Amino acid sequence: MTSTPTADAAIEVRDLTKTFGSFTALDSFELVVPRGQVTGFLGPNGAGKSTTIRILLGLLRASSGRATVLGQDPWTRAVRIHHDLAYVPGDTNLWPGLTGGEAIDVLTRRDRSAAHRRRREELIERFELDPTKRCRTYSKGNRQKVSLIAALSRDVELYIMDEPTSGLDPLMEAIFTDEVSRLREDGRTVLLSSHILAEVEKLCDTVTIIRAGQAVESGTLPELRHLTRSTVVATTSADPAPLRALDGVHDLVEDRGTLRFDVDDAAVHDVLPVLTALDATALTITPPSLEDLFLRHYGDDLTQDAEGER
Repeated sequence: MTSTPTADAAIEVRDLTKTFGSFTALDSFELVVPRGQVTGFLGPNGAGKSTTIRILLGLLRASSGRATVLGQDPWTRAVRIHHDLAYVPGDTNLWPGLTGGEAIDVLTRRDRSAAHRRRREELIERFELDPTKRCRTYSKGNRQKVSLIAALSRDVELYIMDEPTSGLDPLMEAIFTDEVSRLREDGRTVLLSSHILAEVEKLCDTVTIIRAGQAVESGTLPELRHLTRSTVVATTSADPAPLRALDGVHDLVEDRGTLRFDVDDAAVHDVLPVLTALDATALTITPPSLEDLFLRHYGDDLTQDAEGER
């Protein structure tokens, strides 16, 4: 039985499975990308991000489940869908004999308006690309600029970006951030696949974390942060024993009057009165970052990967 696509979702993936022989790349995966928002898509290499994106682009056919892009089936309606979306891959391959400007023209061959030409020139200047050089002479970063300029110059509803800042220097990453923020302000929809946590944290309204082909968490950043602990630092000359007795306090360390510990977000209201009773000063509470959340889900896997490399 199939269900009707959600009206306010630019992308909707339900119970999606993709197998390659005996290997399961996606296992009942779920993803919703609301219209007019930037959705982060997080996961380590091999988690299933690129497989998902290839299905959304109509390059792969799902083994089972359902995926809709702009209300349509990407496998049967790929050509029509591509009129309304722009795609940035994580590793851009270009025609070596073409110049950068010619490559951009090929990638945006359906866009010939004066507004598009102005936007193209604006982006070439912002990203500091020399469009007269042959693509064979470009570094990875410059090849990525070509892909970004081509995608961002298009006036479409949906932008799918798979590790879009790969190879860019910090200045160009900042320009990319500005451009995606501009898309959000214009009411466009962006699916941003990335492993750069600071990038996702700055740009995304919602986040989906994928692990071993399954969605392990989805929601807004405030909703996901409840899964991790805040870090508390305070100064006191009193005995911190009352803090150690609290269920929500973890890894308390005392060093010459400075206390440092982690606290479950749900227990912060229990900790503050105890700190007040201890006459604590110089109190700071640092909320969990997206990196904390990421490591919560992938810490064991990353440790195993590192041991395997060694």
